[in-house]
Amino acid sequence: MRTLPPLNALRAFESAARHLSMSRAADELHVTPAAISHQVKGLEEYLGVQLFHRQQRGLSLTEAGAAYLPGLREGFEKLQAATEALFESETTGPLTVSVTPTFAAKWLVHRLEKFTNLHPEIQVM
Repeated sequence: MRTLPPLNALRAFESAARHLSMSRAADELHVTPAAISHQVKGLEEYLGVQLFHRQQRGLSLTEAGAAYLPGLREGFEKLQAATEALFESETTGPLTVSVTPTFAAKWLVHRLEKFTNLHPEIQVM
């Protein structure tokens, strides 16, 4: 049984396939388009199949790429759900924050609203 391909290559392919663009995938993953292209080429070599038709006007999925993408998306969705469930189970209840008055006034107070909007299950004390 073969080992799994590198996670970065799988992420690069999934993002490029979703956007049908190496540039948009690069923006999403905070890397260069060349890095996305390199990861996808490495994945294609590892799998022994071409995943994209590369054209001047963009990308399209090959039959192999279209077949591979749904399972990969499902895997990433399960990873996301498992990670969210872990954080939900551990990030509840009160959070006591002790800081100096200067730090509170100049930095913390301005960020508390965003934090409480993102994490309504946590009561900041």
